Amino acid sequence: MAARIIQKILYQEVADRLRGMIQAGELQSGAWIDEVHLTAVLGISRTPLREALKVLVAEGLLRLEPRRGCFVNELSARDLENIFPLMALLEGRCAYEAASKVTDADLQRLEALHADLRHFAELDSVDDYYAANARIHEAIQQLADNRWLSDLIDNMRQVLSLSRHRSLTYPGRVRESCAEHLAIFAALKARDPEGADAVTRKHLMRQLDALRALARRDDPAATPDLPVSDSVLSGEPS
Repeated sequence: MAARIIQKILYQEVADRLRGMIQAGELQSGAWIDEVHLTAVLGISRTPLREALKVLVAEGLLRLEPRRGCFVNELSARDLENIFPLMALLEGRCAYEAASKVTDADLQRLEALHADLRHFAELDSVDDYYAANARIHEAIQQLADNRWLSDLIDNMRQVLSLSRHRSLTYPGRVRESCAEHLAIFAALKARDPEGADAVTRKHLMRQLDALRALARRDDPAATPDLPVSDSVLSGEPS
């Protein structure tokens, strides 16, 4: 019985490592999962690795192709169009609940996080900005203190990690995103749940706008049905 518990813990740890590798770009979208290489790198046998792969397939991070093996999933334009509106609703509700519960001490901690965000935006450092941005989203999620909402957001955020910080590569998007975050922070400081909800939903949908713009720029013929918001193309702040 004890051995079975240990085995369960091991494959969960392996799944966590694989998620981290996907989020860090070490395993990129579309990449084939080389089981022999991974067992050597992680120092494990194939059994916990394969159990972990099943978990990530169920989460949507990997896909299993018969007779070919596992691949890191790729998000299509349709996937993004379906996911972002849902994520906007969830994160908007998260900000709503956070604004209802935030304390002065919480705001002080958020102030420091936003100072980092502004700094990296000024440097136009996409990787550092992405990490600081993630810390703020997670902090607001913690302030909401709603485990049901948090579980839903975590699951969807894992899937969106497949696109990593691609939206931030659109020219001017880092500074625009920073302005949106400052608007969210202002709503939290004002303890304005409705306002926090609205600006957060707008922030998520502007990410989708940037991805639409990138898709059309990279391959206009392949994405005729993806409208690009005038606000993204013009760089107009929120």
